Amino acid sequence: MERYYQPEIECAPPEQIRAWQDERLVATVHRVYRDVPYYKQKMDAAGVSPDDIHSVDDLHKLPFLTKDDLRDAYPYGLVAKPLSDCVRIQSTSGTTGRRVVAFYTQHDLDLWEDCCARAITAVGGTKDDVVHVSYGYGLFTGGPGLNGGSHKVGSLTLPMSSGNTERQIQFMCDLGSTILCCTPSYAAYLAESIIERGLRDQIKLKAGIFGAEAWTEEMRHDIEEKLGIKAYDIYGLTEISGPGVSFECSEQTGMHINEDHFIAEVINPITGEVLPDGEKGELVFTSITKEAFPLIRYRTRDICVLSRKKCSCGRTHVKMSKPMGRSDDMLIIKGVNVFPSQIETVLLNKGYPANYQIIVTRENNSDQLEVQVEMTQEMFSDTVGQVSAREKELVEAMKAMLGIYARVRLVSPKAITRSEGKAVRVIDKRNLY
Repeated sequence: MERYYQPEIECAPPEQIRAWQDERLVATVHRVYRDVPYYKQKMDAAGVSPDDIHSVDDLHKLPFLTKDDLRDAYPYGLVAKPLSDCVRIQSTSGTTGRRVVAFYTQHDLDLWEDCCARAITAVGGTKDDVVHVSYGYGLFTGGPGLNGGSHKVGSLTLPMSSGNTERQIQFMCDLGSTILCCTPSYAAYLAESIIERGLRDQIKLKAGIFGAEAWTEEMRHDIEEKLGIKAYDIYGLTEISGPGVSFECSEQTGMHINEDHFIAEVINPITGEVLPDGEKGELVFTSITKEAFPLIRYRTRDICVLSRKKCSCGRTHVKMSKPMGRSDDMLIIKGVNVFPSQIETVLLNKGYPANYQIIVTRENNSDQLEVQVEMTQEMFSDTVGQVSAREKELVEAMKAMLGIYARVRLVSPKAITRSEGKAVRVIDKRNLY
């Protein structure tokens, strides 16, 4: 492995990791209380002083931070360093309200790129690889994070950004890309496009690092089969730093969290109670090395499980499961909790492409769920009766998975708009009625 596989950190004994976390947490809490009025106000309101925090065991005493806090404090209310010390901002899309803007010092950028470098080396990346970065650049963190991580590993880096699929494939073939970094939905689209053009034998990809949106194990296997690669998960949030907060290793049984930089908790999303490792709940992060924009007990809304089971790769940092849904993106339909990942599992198990759309409407004061599913080219040649039988089969499978009726409509290949960034899976029209 290259120099950014850091066994002294990634394979450190648990007691050493805990000592780092205790020391860095206490220092961070004192600093934000002193330098960030927004934090001081929240901590005072919760009746907690920096002197009450002596170790990770005291973390539960601190108040949670939510995306609403970040929007209320926009743009500078949570910045913990003078703006003259900040060298970069990144931002979320802002599709559900005010944008969330995150700030970075040069030291923050160096640590973030280290985390992304760890993710690349964890999938076997070295200075001899060609890393093809098809995440978006600009304000989105995906492109800049993996780009910087690739540089630190010493790999040849192709800063492709998203879009222009013809050029993506041309460069992939001509320049011998070996590691692909993009959203899983775009990876699926690239795979489909490569196969359609008969170029499958001309690509040299060996691994893919995919994140920024939810994807299932079924989708992973589909991408791996079509591209002939190993597909690895990566996790991050703009608010915390970007991709590289956690990443998969060769075992592919969860993502190692960079615990020297982040403390992870899982809580009951309703009560806020901290849950033990192994129980499913909402993921909460505290950043303990960020200078410009440290977040304490930030509620991600992602549902997952933490595990400290020994990993065959040798890394000792805790693992988080692939997010199982989001507490705020979960659809409640006729009183039933529905996650898009459940629908995707049904479709991929039945041999359908990973391109689908969920549409929720309200008719006669009753919620209605429709799933539009693309057919493969072979399915598209079916007779009307065969298509009807396929739809009926999917309706029954959906009801078995979800517990409620979902209308299924099979559509022609390419009928659903492809995404070169995050896929738009859900269209909820209920607020229009």
